[in-house]
Amino acid sequence: MRLDKYLSDMNLDSRSNLKKAIRKGSVTVDGQMVRDPAMAVPDGAEVTYCGRPVRHETFQYYMLNKPAGVLSATSDRRQKTVLDLLPGERRTDLFPVGRLDKDTTGLLLITNDGDMAHRLLAPKSHVDKVYEALILGRVGSREIEAFRSGLVVDETFTAAPAGLQVLSHPEDPEEEGRDLSLVRITIHEGKFHQIKRMFLAVGMEVLTLKRLSMGSLLLDPDLSEGECRRLTQEELDALENLIMKN
Repeated sequence: MRLDKYLSDMNLDSRSNLKKAIRKGSVTVDGQMVRDPAMAVPDGAEVTYCGRPVRHETFQYYMLNKPAGVLSATSDRRQKTVLDLLPGERRTDLFPVGRLDKDTTGLLLITNDGDMAHRLLAPKSHVDKVYEALILGRVGSREIEAFRSGLVVDETFTAAPAGLQVLSHPEDPEEEGRDLSLVRITIHEGKFHQIKRMFLAVGMEVLTLKRLSMGSLLLDPDLSEGECRRLTQEELDALENLIMKN
Protein backbone atom coordinates (compact mmCIF):
# COMPACT_ATOMS: atom_id res chain seq x y z
CA MET A 1 0.00 0.00 0.00
CA ARG A 2 1.22 3.52 -0.82
CA LEU A 3 2.36 5.54 2.17
CA ASP A 4 -0.04 8.42 1.52
CA LYS A 5 -3.01 6.00 1.31
CA TYR A 6 -1.83 4.20 4.46
CA LEU A 7 -2.05 7.50 6.36
CA SER A 8 -5.18 8.73 4.60
CA ASP A 9 -7.08 5.56 5.53
CA MET A 10 -6.58 6.44 9.17
CA ASN A 11 -8.16 9.88 8.60
CA LEU A 12 -5.10 11.83 9.71
CA ASP A 13 -5.61 14.51 7.06
CA SER A 14 -6.57 14.93 3.44
CA ARG A 15 -4.55 12.94 0.91
CA SER A 16 -3.06 16.12 -0.57
CA ASN A 17 -2.00 17.48 2.83
CA LEU A 18 -0.48 14.14 3.78
CA LYS A 19 1.59 14.12 0.59
CA LYS A 20 2.93 17.56 1.53
CA ALA A 21 3.71 16.37 5.09
CA ILE A 22 5.57 13.34 3.76
CA ARG A 23 7.67 15.50 1.43
CA LYS A 24 8.48 17.81 4.36
CA GLY A 25 9.87 14.87 6.36
CA SER A 26 7.04 14.45 8.88
CA VAL A 27 6.77 10.67 8.37
CA THR A 28 9.08 7.82 9.27
CA VAL A 29 8.91 4.14 8.32
CA ASP A 30 10.84 1.76 10.55
CA GLY A 31 12.72 4.71 12.00
CA GLN A 32 13.78 6.17 8.65
CA MET A 33 12.44 9.46 7.31
CA VAL A 34 10.55 8.95 4.06
CA ARG A 35 9.78 11.74 1.60
CA ASP A 36 8.12 9.72 -1.17
CA PRO A 37 4.30 9.52 -0.84
CA ALA A 38 4.23 6.61 -3.28
CA MET A 39 6.55 4.41 -1.21
CA ALA A 40 5.08 0.95 -0.60
CA VAL A 41 4.75 0.36 3.14
CA PRO A 42 6.08 -3.11 4.05
CA ASP A 43 3.84 -5.44 6.04
CA GLY A 44 4.37 -4.95 9.76
CA ALA A 45 6.31 -1.70 9.33
CA GLU A 46 6.32 0.85 12.15
CA VAL A 47 5.05 4.17 10.82
CA THR A 48 4.99 7.53 12.59
CA TYR A 49 3.31 10.76 11.55
CA CYS A 50 4.54 13.96 13.22
CA GLY A 51 6.14 11.75 15.88
CA ARG A 52 2.97 9.75 16.61
CA PRO A 53 2.79 6.01 15.87
CA VAL A 54 0.20 5.11 13.23
CA ARG A 55 -1.17 1.58 13.03
CA HIS A 56 -3.10 0.85 9.87
CA GLU A 57 -6.30 -1.17 10.11
CA THR A 58 -7.84 -2.48 6.93
CA PHE A 59 -11.27 -2.80 8.53
CA GLN A 60 -12.94 -1.32 11.60
CA TYR A 61 -16.12 -2.48 13.29
CA TYR A 62 -18.25 -0.51 15.77
CA MET A 63 -21.38 -1.41 17.69
CA LEU A 64 -23.66 1.60 18.20
CA ASN A 65 -26.74 1.86 20.40
CA LYS A 66 -28.58 4.21 18.08
CA PRO A 67 -30.77 6.85 19.72
CA ALA A 68 -33.97 8.21 18.21
CA GLY A 69 -33.70 11.34 16.06
CA VAL A 70 -30.44 10.37 14.33
CA LEU A 71 -30.18 9.40 10.66
CA SER A 72 -28.67 6.08 9.56
CA ALA A 73 -26.55 7.80 6.92
CA THR A 74 -22.93 8.72 6.29
CA SER A 75 -23.58 12.46 6.05
CA ASP A 76 -26.34 15.04 6.06
CA ARG A 77 -26.11 18.81 5.84
CA ARG A 78 -28.93 19.50 8.28
CA GLN A 79 -29.30 16.54 10.62
CA LYS A 80 -27.03 14.47 12.84
CA THR A 81 -26.04 11.07 11.49
CA VAL A 82 -24.91 7.90 13.23
CA LEU A 83 -21.32 8.57 12.13
CA ASP A 84 -21.39 11.82 14.09
CA LEU A 85 -21.73 9.71 17.25
CA LEU A 86 -18.38 7.95 16.78
CA PRO A 87 -15.70 9.27 19.14
CA GLY A 88 -12.59 11.20 18.11
CA GLU A 89 -11.14 11.18 14.63
CA ARG A 90 -12.82 8.65 12.38
CA ARG A 91 -11.89 7.30 9.00
CA THR A 92 -13.89 8.52 6.05
CA ASP A 93 -14.93 5.15 4.60
CA LEU A 94 -17.14 4.00 7.49
CA PHE A 95 -20.86 3.40 6.90
CA PRO A 96 -23.85 1.88 8.75
CA VAL A 97 -24.75 -1.69 7.84
CA GLY A 98 -28.34 -1.30 6.77
CA ARG A 99 -30.62 1.42 8.07
CA LEU A 100 -32.70 1.99 11.14
CA ASP A 101 -35.52 4.52 10.79
CA LYS A 102 -34.85 7.90 12.32
CA ASP A 103 -37.08 7.15 15.31
CA THR A 104 -35.89 3.53 15.74
CA THR A 105 -33.28 2.80 18.40
CA GLY A 106 -30.88 0.00 19.19
CA LEU A 107 -28.17 -2.07 17.57
CA LEU A 108 -26.42 -0.71 14.49
CA LEU A 109 -23.17 -2.08 13.08
CA ILE A 110 -20.82 0.50 11.56
CA THR A 111 -17.86 -0.62 9.48
CA ASN A 112 -15.92 -0.13 6.27
CA ASP A 113 -16.04 -3.84 5.41
CA GLY A 114 -18.27 -3.84 2.35
CA ASP A 115 -18.14 -7.58 1.81
CA MET A 116 -19.31 -8.35 5.35
CA ALA A 117 -22.08 -5.75 5.09
CA HIS A 118 -23.32 -7.18 1.80
CA ARG A 119 -23.40 -10.72 3.11
CA LEU A 120 -25.17 -9.74 6.33
CA LEU A 121 -27.85 -7.85 4.40
CA ALA A 122 -28.32 -10.19 1.44
CA PRO A 123 -31.82 -11.77 1.55
CA LYS A 124 -30.40 -15.20 0.68
CA SER A 125 -28.26 -15.10 3.84
CA HIS A 126 -31.39 -15.20 6.07
CA VAL A 127 -29.65 -13.36 8.90
CA ASP A 128 -32.14 -12.90 11.72
CA LYS A 129 -32.77 -9.40 13.06
CA VAL A 130 -34.58 -9.22 16.38
CA TYR A 131 -36.56 -6.18 17.51
CA GLU A 132 -38.58 -5.19 20.54
CA ALA A 133 -41.60 -2.99 19.92
CA LEU A 134 -44.41 -1.33 21.81
CA ILE A 135 -47.62 -1.74 19.84
CA LEU A 136 -50.85 0.20 20.05
CA GLY A 137 -53.36 -2.66 20.13
CA ARG A 138 -53.68 -6.05 21.75
CA VAL A 139 -51.49 -8.49 19.84
CA GLY A 140 -52.78 -12.05 20.01
CA SER A 141 -52.87 -15.39 18.22
CA ARG A 142 -54.34 -13.91 15.04
CA GLU A 143 -51.38 -11.56 14.52
CA ILE A 144 -48.84 -14.20 15.56
CA GLU A 145 -50.18 -16.60 12.94
CA ALA A 146 -50.30 -13.87 10.27
CA PHE A 147 -46.63 -13.07 10.85
CA ARG A 148 -45.71 -16.76 10.91
CA SER A 149 -47.50 -17.46 7.62
CA GLY A 150 -45.98 -14.61 5.63
CA LEU A 151 -47.99 -11.43 5.80
CA VAL A 152 -49.41 -9.69 2.74
CA VAL A 153 -48.42 -6.12 3.56
CA ASP A 154 -49.75 -4.44 0.42
CA GLU A 155 -50.02 -5.02 -3.32
CA THR A 156 -46.25 -4.69 -3.75
CA PHE A 157 -44.88 -6.59 -0.77
CA THR A 158 -45.54 -9.89 0.98
CA ALA A 159 -43.28 -10.32 3.98
CA ALA A 160 -41.43 -13.58 4.50
CA PRO A 161 -42.51 -15.62 7.54
CA ALA A 162 -41.52 -13.79 10.72
CA GLY A 163 -41.53 -14.54 14.43
CA LEU A 164 -43.83 -12.59 16.73
CA GLN A 165 -43.83 -13.10 20.50
CA VAL A 166 -45.96 -11.22 23.03
CA LEU A 167 -43.90 -10.26 26.07
CA SER A 168 -46.56 -8.37 28.03
CA HIS A 169 -49.59 -6.10 27.87
CA PRO A 170 -48.45 -3.06 29.86
CA GLU A 171 -50.79 -0.41 31.18
CA ASP A 172 -50.86 2.81 29.21
CA PRO A 173 -49.71 5.69 31.44
CA GLU A 174 -51.28 8.25 29.11
CA GLU A 175 -54.72 6.80 28.50
CA GLU A 176 -56.44 4.35 30.85
CA GLY A 177 -57.95 1.34 29.16
CA ARG A 178 -56.01 1.68 25.91
CA ASP A 179 -54.53 -1.65 24.77
CA LEU A 180 -50.75 -1.88 24.46
CA SER A 181 -48.54 -4.85 23.64
CA LEU A 182 -44.83 -5.27 24.21
CA VAL A 183 -43.62 -7.71 21.57
CA ARG A 184 -40.48 -9.24 20.09
CA ILE A 185 -40.22 -9.61 16.31
CA THR A 186 -37.73 -11.69 14.34
CA ILE A 187 -37.28 -10.99 10.63
CA HIS A 188 -34.52 -11.70 8.14
CA GLU A 189 -35.52 -9.13 5.55
CA GLY A 190 -34.96 -5.40 5.76
CA LYS A 191 -37.56 -3.69 3.63
CA PHE A 192 -38.36 0.00 4.01
CA HIS A 193 -40.32 0.54 7.27
CA GLN A 194 -41.00 -3.19 7.20
CA ILE A 195 -42.12 -3.82 10.80
CA LYS A 196 -44.25 -0.68 10.90
CA ARG A 197 -45.89 -1.68 7.61
CA MET A 198 -46.51 -5.22 8.85
CA PHE A 199 -48.37 -4.01 11.92
CA LEU A 200 -50.35 -1.48 9.91
CA ALA A 201 -51.44 -4.39 7.70
CA VAL A 202 -53.05 -6.03 10.76
CA GLY A 203 -54.58 -2.75 11.94
CA MET A 204 -52.05 -1.82 14.62
CA GLU A 205 -49.47 0.91 15.14
CA VAL A 206 -45.84 0.70 16.24
CA LEU A 207 -45.20 3.25 18.99
CA THR A 208 -41.55 2.43 19.68
CA LEU A 209 -39.08 0.10 17.97
CA LYS A 210 -35.66 -1.09 19.12
CA ARG A 211 -33.28 -3.55 17.46
CA LEU A 212 -31.77 -6.05 19.88
CA SER A 213 -29.64 -8.22 17.64
CA MET A 214 -28.41 -8.92 14.13
CA GLY A 215 -27.33 -12.49 13.57
CA SER A 216 -24.91 -13.39 16.34
CA LEU A 217 -24.32 -9.76 17.30
CA LEU A 218 -26.24 -8.73 20.42
CA LEU A 219 -26.73 -5.17 21.63
CA ASP A 220 -24.43 -4.60 24.61
CA PRO A 221 -26.67 -3.78 27.61
CA ASP A 222 -23.90 -1.58 29.02
CA LEU A 223 -24.11 0.78 26.04
CA SER A 224 -26.40 3.73 26.67
CA GLU A 225 -28.24 5.24 23.71
CA GLY A 226 -25.77 7.23 21.64
CA GLU A 227 -22.76 5.25 22.86
CA CYS A 228 -20.61 2.93 20.79
CA ARG A 229 -17.62 0.64 21.14
CA ARG A 230 -15.40 -1.50 18.96
CA LEU A 231 -16.50 -5.07 18.37
CA THR A 232 -14.60 -7.63 20.39
CA GLN A 233 -12.63 -10.31 18.59
CA GLU A 234 -15.15 -12.89 19.82
CA GLU A 235 -18.04 -10.91 18.32
CA LEU A 236 -16.19 -10.49 15.05
CA ASP A 237 -15.30 -14.18 14.87
CA ALA A 238 -18.94 -15.11 15.47
CA LEU A 239 -20.12 -12.82 12.65
CA GLU A 240 -17.53 -14.22 10.27
CA ASN A 241 -18.56 -17.78 11.16
CA LEU A 242 -22.19 -16.87 10.53
CA ILE A 243 -21.35 -15.43 7.13
CA MET A 244 -19.30 -18.50 6.19
CA LYS A 245 -22.27 -20.77 6.98
CA ASN A 246 -24.53 -18.69 4.74
